[in-house]
Amino acid sequence: MKILLLDKNHPLITEQLLAKNFILEEDFTSTYDEVCDKIKNYDGIIIRSRIPLDKNFLEKAEDLKFIARVGAGMENIDIPVAEKLGIQLINSPEGNRDSVAEHVVGMLLIVMNRLFIASQEVKNGIWKREENRGDELLGKTVGLIGYGNMGKATAKRLSGFGCKVIFHDLLPDLSDEFASQVTLEELKQSAEILSLHIPLTAETHYLVDETFIKEMKNNFYFVNTARGKNVKTKSLVEAMKSGKVKAACLDVLEYEKSSFENIETENEDLNYLLQSENAIVTPHIAGWTHQSKEKLAQFIVDKIIASYC
Repeated sequence: MKILLLDKNHPLITEQLLAKNFILEEDFTSTYDEVCDKIKNYDGIIIRSRIPLDKNFLEKAEDLKFIARVGAGMENIDIPVAEKLGIQLINSPEGNRDSVAEHVVGMLLIVMNRLFIASQEVKNGIWKREENRGDELLGKTVGLIGYGNMGKATAKRLSGFGCKVIFHDLLPDLSDEFASQVTLEELKQSAEILSLHIPLTAETHYLVDETFIKEMKNNFYFVNTARGKNVKTKSLVEAMKSGKVKAACLDVLEYEKSSFENIETENEDLNYLLQSENAIVTPHIAGWTHQSKEKLAQFIVDKIIASYC
């Protein structure tokens, strides 16, 4: 089988697939149109996020048998068209679930205990104790939306901090030793911390908006390591200004490029987040550890070999 690699990934992908006699071609620079012109020559494609695989692209891929995304989200792929054409879709959410979970916990600990702020103050000769009094995770009710690989890994960590973890998911009967499944309405009534672990779909676009936030009974801490467009930023900023959202921990932003490589829009809402003491913003790195880079790649290789060797 001839496979096209469109993004740089861990070298184990190339090493292990070559050892299994796959034919590989790397192309990290060609434009969308240039790739479209030659995609008919390949049986498989391995991607991250550089090029969208839309209807036009997929219909030109006459012999394509699989698309493998080194990561979790598949929103850059026209999934209904791929399925109609009989193209197998492979991803590797197992590979970065642990790094995402640790990132969630890390951001919460930083913002709830004012660690970054207090450290910067001391470095600048300012010694404030009462003003930097923290808020404990112990005893908090954490509401997760989505209970796949990321949600489950996050629940496991937070349950160890003595949190009561509840979650809402479209699939039934997912409760386990770390978290209990509830309706979305029940989650809104109880959660003191809200964390998103969902893909970006038509249904989850702007899921957290002004109405959603108003329906939350408690003032709450908000965490998003899923997709930026799951949240309407303007509504989040207004809730932070009013105190409804105590603090926001954001690894993803509504204003990111589709490739996740940078911010494509700047406005007053983004500027508020970047300047607020009650916001932590990181550059889409929750699943971006040294360990996850290898694990993401290994899961992809294992799945390709299992299907085509």
